[in-house]
Amino acid sequence: MKKLKSNLTFLTNFALVVIFTFVFAVSFFPEQIIPIYSGGNVSAIYHGSRQNANVSLMFNVYEGADVVNGIIDTLDSYDVKATFFVGGCWADDNESTLKKIVESGHEIANHGYFHKDHKKLGYDKNKEEISLTGVIVEALCGAKMNLFAPPSGSFSETTLEAAYDLGYKVIMWSKDTIDWRDSDQELLYKRATKNPENGDLILMHPKSHTLSVLPRVIEFYKSVGFNIVTVSENITE
Repeated sequence: MKKLKSNLTFLTNFALVVIFTFVFAVSFFPEQIIPIYSGGNVSAIYHGSRQNANVSLMFNVYEGADVVNGIIDTLDSYDVKATFFVGGCWADDNESTLKKIVESGHEIANHGYFHKDHKKLGYDKNKEEISLTGVIVEALCGAKMNLFAPPSGSFSETTLEAAYDLGYKVIMWSKDTIDWRDSDQELLYKRATKNPENGDLILMHPKSHTLSVLPRVIEFYKSVGFNIVTVSENITE
């Protein structure tokens, strides 16, 4: 048993060395990555196609693995797919839940590593936060991400540039439940469902009150003829 633990510790440490070596290379040898951003012509995405009756449930995750598991179970019971924007430091500590997201057919996306204010970060730090999360998530569950949601919705032109150069689209939202602050389920339901439009991106977090109201939100959109799809499917024209 001690030998098994020793081997697991060695493998974990080795993986971390590989990951941080990659980040070092990205940060200090930028000439190895060919920048493709041309400046001023890339915007964040606030909604999907207005032509299709689709909406997306987005979960920004830096906490609550138990609630995330409950959210996955609820989504699966209604046969709908969602997008989980995961923080890198959370993903690193919750491999089994990360794998469950992917194995259940949901979309996994990038929410930065340490929940930084990306508007205040320079180009290299923006790139580091995004790329490190991408490397860790792919190493843990095999998913390669191309969507990035800046923590707290804070970003700058530099953030757009860094994300674009890494092959990411920057995703915002059209409906915010503000469930990280408010726990009243009626209020959350109203925010999630008021004046629904094609292409809506509905922001949530893994909170127990969000999990409790989630079935009602899903049932509402199904009852009025919307498909609940991943963000990638929603933003495809």
